[in-house]
Amino acid sequence: MAPLPPESGLLPETTRRIDALVAQAQAAGRAPSLVLGVLRTPTGAARATTGGLVHVAAAGETPTPDPDVQYRIGSITKTMTAVLLLRQRDDGLLELDDPLDRHLPGTPLGAVRLRELLGHAAGLQREPDGEWWERSAGADLDTLLAGLSREKVAFPAHRTFHYSNLAYGLLGAVLERVTGESWWKLVRSRLLDPLGMVRTSYQPTEPYARGYVVHPWHDTLREEPRTDTGAMAPAGQLWASLADLARWAGFLADPDPEILAPETVTEMCVPVAMADLNSWTAGYGLGVELHRVGERVYVGHGGSMPGYVATLSVHRPSGTGVVGFANAYGLRTGSLPVLGRQVLTAVLDAEPAPVRPWRPATAPPAGEVAELTGRWWWMGREFELTWDPAAEELTIVQQPSGAVPGWRFGRDAAGRWRGRSGMNDGEILTVRRDGAGAATALDIATFVFTRHPDRLA
Repeated sequence: MAPLPPESGLLPETTRRIDALVAQAQAAGRAPSLVLGVLRTPTGAARATTGGLVHVAAAGETPTPDPDVQYRIGSITKTMTAVLLLRQRDDGLLELDDPLDRHLPGTPLGAVRLRELLGHAAGLQREPDGEWWERSAGADLDTLLAGLSREKVAFPAHRTFHYSNLAYGLLGAVLERVTGESWWKLVRSRLLDPLGMVRTSYQPTEPYARGYVVHPWHDTLREEPRTDTGAMAPAGQLWASLADLARWAGFLADPDPEILAPETVTEMCVPVAMADLNSWTAGYGLGVELHRVGERVYVGHGGSMPGYVATLSVHRPSGTGVVGFANAYGLRTGSLPVLGRQVLTAVLDAEPAPVRPWRPATAPPAGEVAELTGRWWWMGREFELTWDPAAEELTIVQQPSGAVPGWRFGRDAAGRWRGRSGMNDGEILTVRRDGAGAATALDIATFVFTRHPDRLA
């Protein structure tokens, strides 16, 4: 097993519990091999060399799992397709509310919108026409588009969540039409290469785990085909090692702005549709699954292809995640994604949160920033405004601190103070001044804060 850096690790009791859960899942689920990794998002060189893995638990011997062995990631591929599409939006090449026929003219499904396709809210049936695409050679894009008809719409858009692999085949087609490049070339050049994901590929490369169906009566193995899914590749084609999948999970937790703006990844995590209307424990954003476990929300995706299941879940506020594979088409008992979320919860419950060290500022703030720091009042309530030099943001916290979440404001492109968190996210902070030019009040979305508790403006 690839060595992990000694400074990165979990408490011994946590690793023992994870190891036991993985061993039990492999034995009860009858998986030829099962491997699960816990990650915490590092930065810089550490991310490039370790993928953030702090513990790897493995069970089974067919093959012996290792962080460098490839498995098929299935529908986790969709998260990469979504990131690529959002990048085209950020670059001004499309809009999420574009109808499909703006980019694929003449399709009978042209009225559905890209946002609906990303969030499985377009009402499309789950699969394209033809043979079971996961287990047979895929068709080219022209064949996929020629097979479309109005009958592929199962529900009116946004009436209900309905998972659709077909939707992601179409999104891959949009990417190719917008950029003039193949979907796989986009994945490799714009995602894998920048993140150092050298063990992620379109087809498997050794060492890789063969995928199996386990016979229900005598526990023998039947090896499954490793297909090229053609135009449906954006829905589930890729292969990756555990270490590489941890790098991708780390990106979703703590995005590299050179690949996709952090605020856009946050936008991906806003629910488009709830998959569980009775309890609101599961939903889907722009290309990512959302699961509520207790008071936490996990972001990620599950994956399955003939012979394989995969999971990726991250808790973005803490930068903690779990990735895993098994080389069986489903576990006999249990679920790999459920196991992943169980392990993630165990880590978050048991482990102290990583603490970023405080570092002194090199110089006090100057100009307007220095003038604004200190005490402010609104409706008899006291607030403290401070400067965060690392983030270059104003922070405003009601006193006593911790009573309610604070707000952050940073300069926008026009030089205005614009909210970046909480209830004032996106709102403008305007500084009111007297005749001498001194700051006398802060106007935040018409709520006026003054220097004295008995003054209204």
